[in-house]
Amino acid sequence: MKIKGRLVFKEENAGELAGIIARSLAPDNPPEIKTVSGENSVTVTFTADKIGTLLSSVDDYLMNAIIAEKLSYSLKGIKACPKS
Repeated sequence: MKIKGRLVFKEENAGELAGIIARSLAPDNPPEIKTVSGENSVTVTFTADKIGTLLSSVDDYLMNAIIAEKLSYSLKGIKACPKS
């Protein structure tokens, strides 16, 4: 049996930053992780055989997303990430 999980990141004008993060992480995503970007949201779907595997994948993805977000702000010359 396959277990599915989904993260949806929504925010007005979130498309730019969320899209940057999604594109940054895409090369490392295994086939079990699918990302779809919309105008104001990004949806990431995870599929695994075990709940522990799914939770580990989500944890890894979120940790990498935090790094990508901080790097994005750093490259733009913003001293701190808002709401972080």
